[in-house]
Amino acid sequence: MLQEFTVSNFLSFKERTTLSLVAASIKEFIDTNIFSTVRNDLLKGAVIFGANASGKSNFIYAMSTMRRLVLESFEQSSKDELDITPFLLDTATEKSPSLFEMVFVIDGFRYRYGFEVDDTQVHSEWLYEAAKSTEKLLFIRQAQDIEVGKSFSEGTKLESRTRANALFLTVVDQFNGKIAKKIMAWFNNFITISGLSHERYKAVTFTMLENKDTANNLLNFYQRLDLGFDDISISKKLFDPKELPADMPESLVKQMVTDLEGAFRIDIKTIHSKYDNDKMVDTVEFDMRSQESSGTNKLFNISGPVFDVLNDGGVLIVDELDASLHPLLTLAITRLFNSKDQNCKNAQLIFATHDTNLLNYGDYRRDQIYFVEKDNRGVSTMYSLVEYKEGGKAVRKDRSFEKDYIEGRYGAIPFIGNLTTRTKEWPEK
Repeated sequence: MLQEFTVSNFLSFKERTTLSLVAASIKEFIDTNIFSTVRNDLLKGAVIFGANASGKSNFIYAMSTMRRLVLESFEQSSKDELDITPFLLDTATEKSPSLFEMVFVIDGFRYRYGFEVDDTQVHSEWLYEAAKSTEKLLFIRQAQDIEVGKSFSEGTKLESRTRANALFLTVVDQFNGKIAKKIMAWFNNFITISGLSHERYKAVTFTMLENKDTANNLLNFYQRLDLGFDDISISKKLFDPKELPADMPESLVKQMVTDLEGAFRIDIKTIHSKYDNDKMVDTVEFDMRSQESSGTNKLFNISGPVFDVLNDGGVLIVDELDASLHPLLTLAITRLFNSKDQNCKNAQLIFATHDTNLLNYGDYRRDQIYFVEKDNRGVSTMYSLVEYKEGGKAVRKDRSFEKDYIEGRYGAIPFIGNLTTRTKEWPEK
C-alpha cells in the first residue's frame, strides 16, 4: 500500500514535491474511496490534471524511474549509467543528484525508503521502519559509507559488496535478506504503464484470459461495457518465418528469425453476431487489431494490468489513461478501484489525464484530485484540491470542480487568452 511518493531535482520538478495518499479529514466517499490501516486511512488512488507540458508525465516518469532503479540496480555493471536527468534550467541543480522517496505499508509495518542519485552513482540511500509511530533506522548510506542498524542484521557484511552505482537494498535482496525481499516484492507489484504505448501490455491480458481463475473477471468487464462483440477467441502459435513479407530485406529477415526464434504470435479475434433481419443466424470473427477501434484495442490491452493489480492489491500508475478512450470507458476503469466489490484487496490507481469529466462524475474526493502546473522558469509544482485555498478558504465539496477548473480557478490549465475574441478573429484572416 502506497502512502506517499516524493521527488525533487528530476526533469521539471526542481523542488521537493509529494503526492500523498493519506486521507484528509473530509467526509467524501468514505465507504468506497478509502481504506484503513493500523496507522491511518489511505486513499485508493489519485488523479492528476494539468496542461500539456506542465509536468504530469514527468511526475509519472519519476515514479517509473524509482521502480526501475530498484528492480534493475543489481543487474547493472559498474560502468553503466543510471539514466537520470536533473532539473537543467538552474545552475544550482544541474550538477546535483535527484531525490526519490516512497513511504509504503507491508504487513502492518510502514517503510520509508529513498535515495539520491545522479547518472553515475548513488549519493545517499536510507531505509526506516515503523511498527507504530516511531521510526527506527534500518540503514543509512552516504556514498560508500553505509551504516546498518541493529534491526537490519541481514545487511551486515554486505557494505563492501555494494557498487557506487548500485542500491544497497538490492544487494541485500540478492543475499536473501528477509526485509529486503519483502520490499523488492512490493516494488515488483508497483506497476507503471503508458496509455499511449499500450500494445506491449497485450501479453499480460492474454495470460490472464488463459487462466480460468482470472478470465471471467475480464470477460464480464468487457460485456458490461457493451463494446459491440459477444465473445473473444484467442490463439497462440509459434513464430513462422514464412509469414514475413516477401519483399523484406534479407538482412532484416535473418535478424528477426534470430530474435523471434521460439517466440509465439498471439491472435485475438472478437466474435460478433450475424443477423438475417432480426434473427441471429451465425457468428463472424473480426481481427482485434485491424477491425476493432483503437479505443477497444487499448481497453483490451490495458485491462490485463488493471485486473492483475486488482487481484494482487498492488499499485497501478498510468500516464494518459484517457487517450483513445470514451469518457465513460475511462470512468468504468477508475470506478473499479473506488469500489468495495471490485477492489476488495485495496489496490491503488494513480493516473494522469485531460478528461475533466472525471472532476464531476468520477466520484473523487478533493484529496484525490491533484493539479500540476509549470511556471515561467520551467519549474513544475503539484498540489491537491484539498490543499488549494481560494481567498484563504478551502474549496467546498459542493463546488462544480470541472467548471471551476476549465475557468482557471485552480490553475494548471493552458493560457490561450480570450476564446471569444479568438473565434471572431479567425474568420477574418
